[in-house]
Amino acid sequence: MFHHHRQVGEEQHVVSKIKGTVVLMKKNVLDFNDFNASFLDRVHEFFGDGVSFELISSTVGDPSKGNRGEVGKPAYIEEWITKLTSVAAGESEFGVTFEWDEKQNGVPGAVIVKNNHHSEFYLKTLTLEDVPGAGRLHFVCNSWVYPVGKYNYDRVFFANNTYLPSAMPDPLRLYRQDELLHLRGDGVTGELKEHDRVYQYAYYNDLGDPDSGADYVRTTLGGSNDYPYPRRGRTGRRPTEKDPRCESRLSALSSLNIYVPRDERFGHLKMSDFLAYALKAVSQSLLPALNALVDETPMEFDSLQDVLDLYEGGVPLPDIPALDEIKDRIPFEMIKELVRTDGEQLLKLPLPQVLKDNKNGWRTDEEFGREMLAGVNPVIIRHLKEFPPTSTLDPKMYGNHTSSITKSHIEKNLEGLTVDQALASNKLFILDHHDTLIPYLNRINATSNKIYASRTLLLLKDDGTLKPLAIELSLPHPDGEQHGAVNKVFTPATDGVEESVWQLAKAYAAVNDSGVHQLISHWLNTHASIEPFVIATNRQLSVVHPIYKLLSPHYRDTMNINALARQILINAGGILEITVFPGKYAMEMSSIVYKNWNFTEQGLPADLIKRGVAVPDPDSPNKLRLLIKDYPYAVDGLAIWSAIETWVEEYCSVYYPTDDVLQSDAELQAWWKEVREVGHGDKKDEPWWPEMQTVSDLTQSCTTIIWVASALHAAVNFGQYPYAGYLPNRPTMSRRFMPEPGTAEYDELARNPEKAFLKTITAQLQTILGVSLIEILSRHSSDEVYLGQRDTAEWTTDHKALDAFRRFGEKLMEIENWIVDMNGDESLKNRNGPVKVPYTLLYPSASDFTRVGGLTGRGIPNSVSI
Repeated sequence: MFHHHRQVGEEQHVVSKIKGTVVLMKKNVLDFNDFNASFLDRVHEFFGDGVSFELISSTVGDPSKGNRGEVGKPAYIEEWITKLTSVAAGESEFGVTFEWDEKQNGVPGAVIVKNNHHSEFYLKTLTLEDVPGAGRLHFVCNSWVYPVGKYNYDRVFFANNTYLPSAMPDPLRLYRQDELLHLRGDGVTGELKEHDRVYQYAYYNDLGDPDSGADYVRTTLGGSNDYPYPRRGRTGRRPTEKDPRCESRLSALSSLNIYVPRDERFGHLKMSDFLAYALKAVSQSLLPALNALVDETPMEFDSLQDVLDLYEGGVPLPDIPALDEIKDRIPFEMIKELVRTDGEQLLKLPLPQVLKDNKNGWRTDEEFGREMLAGVNPVIIRHLKEFPPTSTLDPKMYGNHTSSITKSHIEKNLEGLTVDQALASNKLFILDHHDTLIPYLNRINATSNKIYASRTLLLLKDDGTLKPLAIELSLPHPDGEQHGAVNKVFTPATDGVEESVWQLAKAYAAVNDSGVHQLISHWLNTHASIEPFVIATNRQLSVVHPIYKLLSPHYRDTMNINALARQILINAGGILEITVFPGKYAMEMSSIVYKNWNFTEQGLPADLIKRGVAVPDPDSPNKLRLLIKDYPYAVDGLAIWSAIETWVEEYCSVYYPTDDVLQSDAELQAWWKEVREVGHGDKKDEPWWPEMQTVSDLTQSCTTIIWVASALHAAVNFGQYPYAGYLPNRPTMSRRFMPEPGTAEYDELARNPEKAFLKTITAQLQTILGVSLIEILSRHSSDEVYLGQRDTAEWTTDHKALDAFRRFGEKLMEIENWIVDMNGDESLKNRNGPVKVPYTLLYPSASDFTRVGGLTGRGIPNSVSI
């Protein structure tokens, strides 16, 4: 730090020279399509139009400007032209030197950044050394800064101190309020543009495309009692011509440019964008090629070996000109495993974990039951409390839907128990997909899909494994839904055609579970339900608010991946509709299920108790006791939940010593009000919402948000390829009903069970497309930030908060080692199962081995980022 003296009237002022370091990424490093950016920026720099920084005082206000902090002289980034950018790392470091008069201006606490260049850049950090009165000051910016002409306000960044609204230094208070106003975009209408930084809400009215015809009309989700839904981020595109209530869709060519606030989409170095291109390649290039192949030869797998050839030998493809056209413009390493383009057009997929050790383990009843506890959808199984199972469907509309499973169906397999004894000893469990599907069956079965509603009963054996007892497959009564269901009950068999029938019954149950997994457990309960929290947090909590700092890492990329999903995956005619059985009814069905969504039940302990797989127990560590002791998802999840809860409680106690402080926090109260009344506005009148009047309300709510965004999403996402990458294990469609004795289909089942099985489940085209998709969606980013980690060590200056976070990371490492030990314990049979796939989905992975990214099947990213 250098000083020079300046005489002002009778006072002598000491003007310091403060050295700063700026870390940023230039646009041309990140954008493969903008080679002009670097040249034009240098031209602007040459003519004196550089990047300036103006420090704002946190201690001295200007009375003529509402006591806003005094603003210092502009300081410019040094050596923009001469300094070469490191393309490999992407980041550039520049010097900047400020003149600062401590006597006149006090202590700086914020900075105005003005970009006079042609193109935007990504500003990571600004660090000042030897600041008079403050020492070292660090600004975590993590934001795209566009040229000044794109804004009608100054871009302001705050030093990384943490302040409740009431504790904000007075000279910075208006800057804090202004920044939130800009992010809310009050008064902003019309289509939002790339440089806009506006977080607003909209309904899901952009899934359909009525201008393309009746087949592409879809119900608007959200804003009605019939089809409630969480809100999405507003894009503001013009309405469609045929239905002014629907928002028009982007053309295929611009399908990756769907608006999200720019800081929600980092840039091409981010894996999400690699994945976006890969998704685009699958949807726009692979699908037409596969359709062409279908036209040449009807595509059916004739044997399970044919399916294995997908992984071991590959499937020859016709030419894919669309792929050739885009391969020079995309980071092609992301899909080179999927489609080789070295002269041999071949689709080859990595071998899913479920096949690696035992090619037939997936067929066993034990593995079928184990995957309900440790597979890709371990969040549905419930304790059976009454026999036979009953329904909650309205009997006036749907008639009688009590199960037809009888005691005689299952008592032969109850290992000496009666049904009443098994119920009394908490030994019976159910995978129930009956009530969710019955209202949709007639419509779905009018398409090429042929599905049942299913109930699967299971016995908890003494060795801790689940044994399937019976599978009931139901259809609405042919004389009308009001007459109830027509049920068929199937029980385990190990010989002859009966065994093949039983394998098909399990497949029909797995089809239901696959659809519910994708639509409900995965999309609705993590992706869709978190987005309103992302929007409300950015609109109502300042970046210096402690709860913003707590939650923001858990929002990374969520709006971006959800926007891409609306464009490519869950839209009318998108990949989900093509590959999962509800087809065009998929999203509507998820809306009906959202009617029963309850925020307070999204936390793990509440969910386990609701499903009856755990009971309250004040003497147990988590105040509950699992009825299935060897339930890997629940056991590991409770340890993770407890660690998150402790971290959140310790962190919040730093800022909220009493409930009074929380009640008087205007930003926090506005945030919670907006989440309830707008973000999840179709649920605003529900009595279960926490009132946000106590610190306990806050800690439980934040623990739930972090759990859903991190561990719950990891548990239902990253196991997709390991288990469902082999479609016979997790089929997503069934194309014909169970063969009846005496029919040609039944004879074929007896004669060639593999061929009949494969003719029933997902067809070859949908298999290849679906598996290609989940291969992409199951990948970890190479730059992933895992639970217990932050992308910057200096995210706050509060040592108590940093110490609590360090303890959180250490606890997660402890939990990971504990899980590794359990996975090696042979007495815990559900940990690996017949397929010998250890349960690793809830490894926190704070260690370095996941830095490589890819199909690791392990690790908890901070956020719903894929």
